[in-house]
Amino acid sequence: MATISSIDLSRYIGTTIGTVTLVKLLGKGAMGAVFIGYQATLKRQVAVKILPKSIAHSTKARKMFRDEAETVGILSHPAIVPVYEMGETDDFFFQVMQLIIGQDLRTIITRARKHPVPTKRILPFSETIPWLCQVLDALGYAHDEGVYHQDIKPANILIDDRFRRPVVADFGIARTVWADADSTALLFGTPLYISPEQAACAETDGRTDIYSVGVILMEMVAGRLPIRMESAAEMIKRKKTEPESFFTARPSELHPAIDHELEAIICKAIAPRAEHRFADCQEFKKQLEAYARKGSLLSSV
Repeated sequence: MATISSIDLSRYIGTTIGTVTLVKLLGKGAMGAVFIGYQATLKRQVAVKILPKSIAHSTKARKMFRDEAETVGILSHPAIVPVYEMGETDDFFFQVMQLIIGQDLRTIITRARKHPVPTKRILPFSETIPWLCQVLDALGYAHDEGVYHQDIKPANILIDDRFRRPVVADFGIARTVWADADSTALLFGTPLYISPEQAACAETDGRTDIYSVGVILMEMVAGRLPIRMESAAEMIKRKKTEPESFFTARPSELHPAIDHELEAIICKAIAPRAEHRFADCQEFKKQLEAYARKGSLLSSV
């Protein structure tokens, strides 16, 4: 069976899709790849995400790829990567979207951890909190439109080089409130960041994204996450059956800069039971903003 690694992606360079020509491979994941494209009509660079038909064997994979474009197509927010067009060629399905020049948050966090000066191994609160407030604003908007991301993680948050702003990407497994009521619950997402209810394949709403942002917040301000050395399957099982034991230490035990108030915000966001978390992204954001202002970290967000 073909995989993305077994495909010579360079052969797609020079391919023209409508008004866009693929010019450079930007990266690849488990199933698809992203190219930089040039749109001749508007004289601009764009990102082109492709799903080769040779590896998209299941109807589910093709449907998820199409649904992502249709889902993001209804969203219009400065912190959500917009999709301009979707379609297919003889070789692959594709999405044309805005090209974000920058790095994902996973890369930024990992680089900070390797800093030779210990105090520089976490990102400054003055950067972390504004970024996550913007992410929460984007997610809150999506939730109001009936869209739940369900795979919020550092790798899906891009930081724009020019404006140093976060942009949420990859709505590939997003769930919408108008999805078929009889659709079968399936487990998707990244085990470390998904909520306990998502791990249990239970009904989810916006609070599953709030949990994920809470985990990212703890990782960014503490420098690491207090978890056991477990496989992905073991993580999922623990979140499903023993969610209270998933994290092995409180945030304040990880880093002295985390005070009681910030710890309370983190713990509320990552509460094992959804009803104990923030009711919505706006409430979470307001708490972070209030905390930041007390520490003179933000003038506004």
